[in-house]
Amino acid sequence: MTTLTEAPPTPGAPASPRRMIGVVCAAHFVSHYYIIILAPLLPFVRDAYGVSYTEIGLALTVFNIVSTVLQTPAGFLIDRLGARMLLVAGLALGGIAFLLAGLVNSFWFLVAMFALAGVGNTVYHPADYALLSRHVPAQRIGQAFSIHTFSGVLGSAVAPPTLLLMQSVWGWRGAFIGAGILGLVIAAAVLMVRDQASATAAPKPRIEGEAKPASWDLLLSPPILLNLVFFILLAVMNSGMSNYSVAALGALYGTPVTVANTALTAMLMLSAIGVLVGGVLVGRTSLHATVAALGVAGAAASAALIAAFDFGTFALIAVMAAQGFSTGVIAPSRDMIVRAATPEGSFGKVFGFVTTGFNLGGIVAPMIFGALMDSGNPRLVFLGVAAVALIAILTVTTLPKRRREAP
Repeated sequence: MTTLTEAPPTPGAPASPRRMIGVVCAAHFVSHYYIIILAPLLPFVRDAYGVSYTEIGLALTVFNIVSTVLQTPAGFLIDRLGARMLLVAGLALGGIAFLLAGLVNSFWFLVAMFALAGVGNTVYHPADYALLSRHVPAQRIGQAFSIHTFSGVLGSAVAPPTLLLMQSVWGWRGAFIGAGILGLVIAAAVLMVRDQASATAAPKPRIEGEAKPASWDLLLSPPILLNLVFFILLAVMNSGMSNYSVAALGALYGTPVTVANTALTAMLMLSAIGVLVGGVLVGRTSLHATVAALGVAGAAASAALIAAFDFGTFALIAVMAAQGFSTGVIAPSRDMIVRAATPEGSFGKVFGFVTTGFNLGGIVAPMIFGALMDSGNPRLVFLGVAAVALIAILTVTTLPKRRREAP
């Protein structure tokens, strides 16, 4: 596989594609690290403040609500003001929020800091995709998207052990402070990489009366709305498997927790590998909708098999791993489909809009799968994942085309 080449740096030179990919992926790593931050530390935080699980869950609720409401407006700002500095601001806000949450002894202040971190979280997807789309050559953009997604998966995987390690040494407050410092360090790294597009091209003056390149009309057009629905369905699928498979397997087949968790770990690991394989595929074919549909079909088949058969340990791990690989392969093609539907100059707002599907899916999934578990229907968890996947196939295979227009 050919790689991006990097010219020798000169003082004040614009960022090479490789350096820009590096800092953008580091930012995406941090964003997923912050999304996971409370999960491993929850028992310690709850005991420290003497609050209920519902009360501590309020911190996550406000984080997600703020992110959902403000992410699309953040995309508009990124297209207007530039992605790099807003990405720096988002990293800094998240870093400061978690650093202060570790320093100040107040539960309601902690909730407020999660809201502030939610504001910072709004910039990651629109800024990341805008920077990658502007700096990476078209023939390498699919691979860049796959590395970007992989870095987020890696952040989610690294967060629990590193946070618990810091907690064991400095307590949960020290873990929050350490996580905050991480965000500030990456913000400084992004700040040091010069934005090639802004450095080499002056803003194009707009002629009075000239139509804007994109607006809410673009976001509410059929191609973009169907992409939003596709993102929501993928988020529901992933949430169902990631958050409910262990409990559902135990209730349905009496699968030991250790076995179910091993299968879940295999699913997550193969998902990361699938993302990288998907990056290779998007560089070798333009049939992105077909690749995404096949990946979703594989995920649907795996979930249906788990619902139908009580597999032994190794077979269950293999089927769960296949499910993870299938969902991982989807990601780069998913991003390329969105990019193909987006006019130049509108990457921030479009990716900001469609990636709110992750938050919306995260809100909807617990209502669906939690209700199925509470009603004593664990088999329907896996059948539900398969059904959502089939709907997702219909969505991605019927996406109308949009010509990408220059502003």
